Amino acid sequence: MQISVKDTNSGVLYKLLTGLVIPRPIGWISTVDENGVNNLAPFSFFNVVGEDPPHVMFSTVRTGDKNKDTLNNVLANKQFAVNLVTEEVVEQMNTTSNAVENTVDEFQLANLTPVSCELIKPKRVAEAKAHFECEMVHHYFLEDHKNGGACIVIGKVLMMHISDEILLENYRINLEKYQPVARLAGSNYSKLGEIFSIKRNL
Repeated sequence: MQISVKDTNSGVLYKLLTGLVIPRPIGWISTVDENGVNNLAPFSFFNVVGEDPPHVMFSTVRTGDKNKDTLNNVLANKQFAVNLVTEEVVEQMNTTSNAVENTVDEFQLANLTPVSCELIKPKRVAEAKAHFECEMVHHYFLEDHKNGGACIVIGKVLMMHISDEILLENYRINLEKYQPVARLAGSNYSKLGEIFSIKRNL
């Protein structure tokens, strides 16, 4: 089957893309608004994009031409924290995906503990095992959309917080203790399965 993007409904395209591009890491993004209300929401269009210096990206859809609270907050103050999702907090992460009023603090909604960051105003999730404090350096609204498109946000990582329990020698990560969770399609998620190694050709 061949799919012509311009002739295909965006809902169908979403199903295909999220079903094919898997697994996807989850960026659990925390922000704060001008009134000091915490916001916390998961985004599966998320990844690291470089290490020199470290940058990450996440993309937030704009269904009905409306910004999500996360995007409004980041555009206003250019700061966000990334909390990495693990098996221990996956249910609470799912709770923070609920559509609620912008006056609702998702930390309270999901019974999570907000912890102050070192360099930015947004809080981070104490129950997460790793966090990145970020400053937005670029954003880009997708063009030629039919229902609002999406906005890609790129942030420079200013500070990392990593739980001592998942760190091994020489800054390697203990995957058995880290237990990250990734996004699949629909309501499906994945844990780490079989791990295998392939050496690169020099």
